Amino acid sequence: MRSLLLCCLLLLQGCYDDVSDIQQYMNEIKSGAPVRIEPIPDVNQFVHVEYNMVSPRSPFELPSPEAIEESYIPVQNCLAPDPRRRKQPLEKFALDNLSMKGTLGTNNQIWALIEASDGSLHRVTRDNYVGLFNGRITSVTDNIVEIIELIPDGAGCWKERTSSVQMSEDTADD
Repeated sequence: MRSLLLCCLLLLQGCYDDVSDIQQYMNEIKSGAPVRIEPIPDVNQFVHVEYNMVSPRSPFELPSPEAIEESYIPVQNCLAPDPRRRKQPLEKFALDNLSMKGTLGTNNQIWALIEASDGSLHRVTRDNYVGLFNGRITSVTDNIVEIIELIPDGAGCWKERTSSVQMSEDTADD
C-alpha cells in the first residue's frame, strides 16, 4: 500500500504546472516577429448599365444561330452557304461525333445509317447535310460517306473542304 501511495505522489509531482520557460520562449518569438498588416486593396468602382428592352432577346441568353445567320451579309462574288436553308438534324453534331453504322439501298439509291453522339440513328443520302460546317453529302458507298464542307476563311468568304465519315470499326467486323 505504501509503495502505491509513493508511486502516486511521484506521478503527481511530474504534473507540476511550471510553464515559465515555455512562456518566456513564446514572448521572445512574438517580440521578434514583424507586425505588418497589408492594406486593403482598392475596390473597382461598379459601373451600372441600365437595361433597355430595345430587342426582345434577354442579355443573359446567347443569340440563336438563326439570328446570327440572318444578320450575316455575304461578300459579293464569293462562295457562301445559304442562310435561309432549313437545318437538318445531323447539322448540330461535329463530324467526329458521327459514325457510319451501315447502308440500305436499292439499285437506284443507297442510304447510309449514321449514328450521332446522342445515340440517335439517322438515314442520309446524297445532298443531305451533316456536320457543323454546312457539310453536303456528295456520295454514299458501302463503307464511306463523302462530304463537302464550307469553311469560313475569315475574310467573309468560304472555302470548300472534302471530308468523310467512314464505317465504324466495331460494326465492320460483325
